[in-house]
Amino acid sequence: MNGPILDLVGIWTVILGLGVFFYVLLDGFDLGVGMLYGLHRETAARGIIMNSIAPIWDGNETWLILGGLALLAAFPLAFAIIIPALYFPVLLMLLALIFRGVAFEFRFKDKEHRGFWDHAFCYGSAVATFAQGTVLGAFIQGFQVEGRHFVGSSFDWITPFSTMTGVALMAGYCLLGAGWLVLKTHGELQDWARRQGRRALLLVLVAIGAVSLWTPYAEADIAARWFSWPNVALLAPVPLAALALAFAAWRSFGLKHDAMPFVYSIGLFLTAYLGIAISLWPNIVPHRYSLWEAASSESTQAFLLVGTLFLLPIILLYTGWSYWVFRGKVKADAGYH
Repeated sequence: MNGPILDLVGIWTVILGLGVFFYVLLDGFDLGVGMLYGLHRETAARGIIMNSIAPIWDGNETWLILGGLALLAAFPLAFAIIIPALYFPVLLMLLALIFRGVAFEFRFKDKEHRGFWDHAFCYGSAVATFAQGTVLGAFIQGFQVEGRHFVGSSFDWITPFSTMTGVALMAGYCLLGAGWLVLKTHGELQDWARRQGRRALLLVLVAIGAVSLWTPYAEADIAARWFSWPNVALLAPVPLAALALAFAAWRSFGLKHDAMPFVYSIGLFLTAYLGIAISLWPNIVPHRYSLWEAASSESTQAFLLVGTLFLLPIILLYTGWSYWVFRGKVKADAGYH
């Protein structure tokens, strides 16, 4: 009997992976802008910073919904284990995103309490980012599982490693946010964003180095994946590319490039994302269940794939069109040009 023509698990893995990456990239830079917003003290500059993401910030969260639904539909066993294990940081992230969205709207309407909403926008961005980072750290460390159920504590996600990844992601999103502000602003505000970008880049490099040393030390399987022969030679381009992109990003922040700091920052995030994927492959529940073991039935995946392949191009077209329409620099007096 012939097997399936298409590897549906592989297709859904690509969809889930792209959904997560697009969310980290797109919502990541506007969360980074939100955190940088709190570091600038001038009211006029703050208005420009907020206007730089005003037309697109809420649409970026579409990818969070797509990733969550893809995990539930295509890998229900993983969803049933991961969500109970990470219930509190996910809840914290969602509440912070809601509070941040409310602050975004009320800042312009409730001018009497603008200072409060300014703080809410900044801290909501920071809390949401930190929560996402702790989710990542807890995911990399793995969960206590017996059979097909999570049996750990609701607070297992609070560890030194997950705290470190939470802070690291805050630095990473600030790097993306600084790159976005360099792209969208000019003058003194752009120069300020360049300085913030270099500071964030230094913190990101420290974080990448710490994670790269910590994870192989804690997990023998990850150490073998990266440092056994011939893997050490085959996988060497990933860290080398990260170093090259970091160097290029540092130079571009200082060479008055508008677009390249953001582009190189995206590339650095991509190499870090690939590094995590390589370390955990092929498991979707780290150290426990593979993608194929956690997948739903072929008929379920095939049925859901039809609708997804119809909606995904629409989401991509809408996202691309919104960024195209609102391209160009942001100015205090006239918006987008």
